[in-house]
Amino acid sequence: MDSSPTPVRGHRRRRTRLVGLAAATVVAISSGVLAVSFSGSASAATIGAGSYTETLPAGAKLPSGCGSVSTNPRENVTANAPKGAVPTNDWWSSLLFKKGDECNFSQPLFGHPAAYKPVASGLGFSYEQTPAISGSPTGLGEYHFPYAQKVVAGVAGLNAPKALVDNWTDWTVTPSWTDGTRTLKATIGHGLPLTYFQATGGDALLTVTGPPTAWSNSGNRLGFSIAGQDYVAWAPAGATWSASGNTFRSNLAGKGYFTVGVLPTTSGSSTADKLALADAWNQYAHNHVTGTRVSYSYNQASGTVNTTYGFTTTAREGTGTGTVIALYPHQWRYLTGSTPAAQTYVSPRGRMKIVTGTQFQTTMKYTGVLPEIPAVADSSGADLTTITNYLNAELNNPADFRGDDTYWTGKGLGRAARIAEIADQLGIVAVRDKALSVIKTRITDWFTASAGKTSRVFYYDKNWGTLIGYPASYASDEDLNDHHFHYGYYVAAAATLAKFDPAWASGTQYGGMVDLLIRDANNYDRNDTRFPYLRDFDIYAGHDWASGHGAFGAGNNQESSSEGQNFSNALIQWGQATGNTTVRDAGIWLHTTQAAAINEYWFDVTGENFPSQWGHNYAAIVWGSGGAYATWFSGEHALVVGINMLPMTGGQLYLGDHPQSVRDTYAELVRNNGGEPQQWRDMHWQYLALGDPDAALAKFRASGGSYTSEEGESKAHTFHWIRNLAALGTIDKTVTANHPLAKVFTKNGVRTYVASNITNSTLNVTFSDGRVLSVAAGKTATAGGLTWSGGNANGGGVVTPPPSSSPPPSSSPPPSCTAGALLSQGRPATASSVEADYAASYAVDGNTTTRWSSAFADPQWLQVDLGSTQSLSRAELTWEAAFGRAYTIQTSANGTTWTTAATVTDGDGGSDTLTLSGSARYVRMNGTTRGTPYGYSLFEFKVFGACGTTTAPPAGAAWAPNTAYANGVVVTYNGARFQCRQAHTSLPGWEPPNALSLWLPL
Repeated sequence: MDSSPTPVRGHRRRRTRLVGLAAATVVAISSGVLAVSFSGSASAATIGAGSYTETLPAGAKLPSGCGSVSTNPRENVTANAPKGAVPTNDWWSSLLFKKGDECNFSQPLFGHPAAYKPVASGLGFSYEQTPAISGSPTGLGEYHFPYAQKVVAGVAGLNAPKALVDNWTDWTVTPSWTDGTRTLKATIGHGLPLTYFQATGGDALLTVTGPPTAWSNSGNRLGFSIAGQDYVAWAPAGATWSASGNTFRSNLAGKGYFTVGVLPTTSGSSTADKLALADAWNQYAHNHVTGTRVSYSYNQASGTVNTTYGFTTTAREGTGTGTVIALYPHQWRYLTGSTPAAQTYVSPRGRMKIVTGTQFQTTMKYTGVLPEIPAVADSSGADLTTITNYLNAELNNPADFRGDDTYWTGKGLGRAARIAEIADQLGIVAVRDKALSVIKTRITDWFTASAGKTSRVFYYDKNWGTLIGYPASYASDEDLNDHHFHYGYYVAAAATLAKFDPAWASGTQYGGMVDLLIRDANNYDRNDTRFPYLRDFDIYAGHDWASGHGAFGAGNNQESSSEGQNFSNALIQWGQATGNTTVRDAGIWLHTTQAAAINEYWFDVTGENFPSQWGHNYAAIVWGSGGAYATWFSGEHALVVGINMLPMTGGQLYLGDHPQSVRDTYAELVRNNGGEPQQWRDMHWQYLALGDPDAALAKFRASGGSYTSEEGESKAHTFHWIRNLAALGTIDKTVTANHPLAKVFTKNGVRTYVASNITNSTLNVTFSDGRVLSVAAGKTATAGGLTWSGGNANGGGVVTPPPSSSPPPSSSPPPSCTAGALLSQGRPATASSVEADYAASYAVDGNTTTRWSSAFADPQWLQVDLGSTQSLSRAELTWEAAFGRAYTIQTSANGTTWTTAATVTDGDGGSDTLTLSGSARYVRMNGTTRGTPYGYSLFEFKVFGACGTTTAPPAGAAWAPNTAYANGVVVTYNGARFQCRQAHTSLPGWEPPNALSLWLPL
C-alpha cells in the first residue's frame, strides 16, 4: 500500500485564511465550519411524496451577519429594491449580506474593469493595472489587482451611516446613501466602465487621492489622471466642474445626475488619445443603465448555445441609447455580430475588449456530456475481469459515506451513481441494483421531513428564500456557502436513479424535491420568487461564486469549479431523464458558459490571462481581484491542483478540450510537488487521461491498485475511466451532435462517436460532420473507430432530437433542386435588440413555436451569418402577430456594408416569400415601420441558396503562424478549410482546429 497520509475529512472550504498563505489582500471573514446536528421535530410541507420543513430544526443555524440580517435579510435594502428572495453569492453580495468587520458599507466590489468601495461620503473607485504577487512559481502563491482607492464620487457634505442596496439586475447593483439631507445612488456593474449617479442635497464632489492632473476641463466634461489611471466625469449640459486642491465640484446645473468613467488607457497614452476616447463616449455619458438581462437558447439541431447580454438604458439627456461595454475573454472569444474596439482594459481575468450599444451576443459550441464513459475496452478479456473484481468489491458499500451532512452525503451519492452507471454498462446487475438502492434509500430519507425527525432534513427559510439541508457543513447554513457544490451531487444521483425508476422521479413522488434543490442553488425560473434567479451563478462573469456573502478583501471566490460543473451537468442529466427541456437547457447553458470560463480563468488554456510574472498556469481559487495557487484546506500540491478536477464524471469532459493544457498542468504539479503526487493520485490520473490517456493508464497499472482513493472515488470508476479513454483517445471538440448526451473522441486521427439513449425506443443521433449513430433503447453505443453497445437504462424521458442542421453528405444530387438549399437554419443570428427571452437564434432554429422579438421601436434588424459566401435564391419570413409593415432584405459580404436585395412597403404579416439574387455571407431583415405598437417578431427567417450555384469559398493558402489574417479569409489546414471569423495575427498554437474562436470550419 502507498504511504499517503489519511485524507483530511474537512477537505472543503471556508477557513479563516488560505492554507500556507497570509496575503494582506485576502481578508477571509468566516465563522465556524463544523457540521451541525440538532434535536427536535420539524413540521413538514409536502411536495409530491416528499417533504421539507418550514420550522427551523432545534439547534440549527440560520444565515448570520451584522445586525438583524439573520431574520431580516432585507435590512440592508431600500423600499425600492426588487421584491422576492434577495440575491446571495454574487460579486456585490457583501453590500447586502453584511458580515464580519464591515457592517455599514461593504468589502471592495470587483466589477471589472473597475473596482468599487462604498464609503460614508460616496463611492470609491480603483482601476489597478499592475498585479500584486505573493509566493513563488513553484510554491503556493497568489496574484491580485487589489483595491487601491483613487477617487471618491459623492455629494458635498455627505456623511451617510450606511450604504444600502436600492436595485439589482442580472449583473448590476445600485448602492444608495443618505444622511437625512443628501442622497446618492450609483449604478455599477460587470463590464461597465461608466458609473451612473443620481444626487440630491448638494453639489457633486470628486475627491482624488493625491494631486490629480486635469488634462481636460471644458463645459460639462472633466478629464483627469491619478497614479496612472485616467477618469472622465460628465455633468449635465449647462454645468461645469471647478477644481480646488484634490477635489472637483459641480452644481450639476440643478439636474441631479452625473457620470464617471474610467478609460482603457495606459501610462503611454497621449492626451490626444484620451480626448478622442472621451469624445467618442460623449454620446453614452448620460444614457444611464437601468437594467441588464441575459437570454439564452440551446439550438439542439446545430449543437450551439447562443447568449444575448442586454442593457436597458434611459437617456437623462437627449434620445440616445446604448452604453460602453467591456467583455471578458470568455465572451469576446465567442462574440458574434459585433467588432471590438482597439483599446482593451487590464483585469484580473485578462484583457477586456470594448463594444458599444444595447447588447452583444455570443455563440458557443455545446459538444455534449455523457452519463459515463462507454465500456469500449473493459467489457471483455482481462480488463473485464479487473473491472468486475473492482465492482464486486463495492457490492456491500457502494456509497462509502464519510459523513452525514449535505456535502459528504452528496459525495457518497456521487460515488454510488458512478458505480451504478458502470455496472449497468457491463451488465453486472447485482452491483448496479445495490448502488441504486443505496441512492434511493438515502435521498428519500433526506426528502422526507417527518414529525420528530432530527437529521437528514431540508428546511426552507422564507425570509432568505433558501433551502438549507441539516446537518449543514462548510457554512452552507450560516454563510449560504456552496449550495451548488452540495446539491449537485444529489441531483446527479437522482438523475441516475430516474433512468431506472422513473416513477420515483415523477412529480407525484420525489421529483418536486429534486426541483427545489435545483431552484435553490440556481433557480432557472425568473417568475419563481421563492428563490433568487441563478443564486450561485454570476451571469456575466460566466461562473459560480462559492461564498454567500462574499465579504472578503479580495471579493468573492470560487474554489472547486469542477463541483460547480457537476451541478450544471446534473441539470442536463436530470432534465433529459425526466423530459424537462427547460431544466436541461438551463444546464446546457450553464455548463457551456462555465466550461469556457473555467478553461480561461482556472486553467488559462491560452496563456493570455494570468500575469506573466506569476509563474503558474493554473489557479485553484478565482477571486474577484485575482487568483490563487492555494486552497482553503490544504497546502499540498496534489490537493491544490486536484480540487478543480473532482468529481470525475461524463460532465467533466470539458477539462479535456485542450489536451496540451492538461499535460502542462500535470507537469507543473509534478514539478512543484518534487515528483509524482501521492495524494488523490486517482484524480490526477483521471485528469491526465484527458490529455495523455496512455500515460495515465501506465501510471494506474504500475500502482497495482495500491493507493488510497479520493473520498468520493472508487477504484472501479478510476480504472474504468482511464482504461476506456486510453482506447477512445482525446476529446474532439470540433464536432457537435443533435443530442445532448453525445460526445466524440479522436485517436490517431480516427473518430469514435458516442451517444447514450436513456429512453425506451431507438434513437438516431446525427453529428455535425454527417455521421449518424443509431442507438438502441436503454443503450450507450459507439461507432467509428470503436464499435460497442451496452447498458439497460431505458426509463428516461423521451426528448426527441430535432433534424440535424448538418445532414450527411450525399454522393448524388437531390431528386429536385427547384427550391434550393436552406442555408440559414442553425446558423449564428444576431439582432438590434431582444425583447424578454425571445432570442435572435429562435428565428433560425427550425421550430415554428419559438420566435425572435425586438424592442418596441423603429428601426430594428435581424441578421444571420451563413458561414461563407453563398449564392441566394429567396428568403421566407413567418411573422408572429407583431409584424413588419415596411422592411427590406439586405445582404452583405462582411456584415458591415449592406445592399438592399428586396423591399416590402405594405406588409400584412403572415408569411412572406421574397426573391433574392446575387451572393452574400450575411442576410438581414431590416425593419423600418412596425405593423403593430409592439416590436418585430419572427417565428422563422429562412434564407435559401440558388440551386446548384452555391459558391464555395476559395481554397485558400495553407495556414501559417505569424501571419496577419483578415476577417473572411479562407485557409487550409491538414486538408480541411477554415474561414477567419476575427481579424488577427496568428501565433503557434492557434492552428485553426485549436482556435475555433478565430476560425470557422467549412
